[in-house]
Amino acid sequence: QVQMTESGGDTVRSGDSLQLFCTAPARTFRPAALGWFRQVPGKEREFVAGINRDGDGTYYADSVKGRFTISRDNAANLLFLQMNSLEPEDTAAYHCADAFFNQNSRFIPMRVTDFRSWGQGTQVTVSS
Repeated sequence: QVQMTESGGDTVRSGDSLQLFCTAPARTFRPAALGWFRQVPGKEREFVAGINRDGDGTYYADSVKGRFTISRDNAANLLFLQMNSLEPEDTAAYHCADAFFNQNSRFIPMRVTDFRSWGQGTQVTVSS
């Protein structure tokens, strides 16, 4: 079981910004394409963003495109999610995840089913 740990969640107001962080052991972090998804109790997981192994390819859900930015620092084993212009609809538990192995180093996760394992999540609450 991969240990991925998220942090950075908070309660903010509509229009605010927030940055989420995720780390995992180097042996699992560096070879993997990564991403974020979010979940509200009683609803299905919603894909948010994905990034390839080298960090030079990204993909976003339409609901966050232009507002969220995913990035990674492989030297530090850190994954980031910069969230700007937050809206109440962004309220959810945010989980970082690693993708099933893909030989193509340019592979970018684009759906929840691309993910193999994930962390416990960090709560983001946006008030209007």
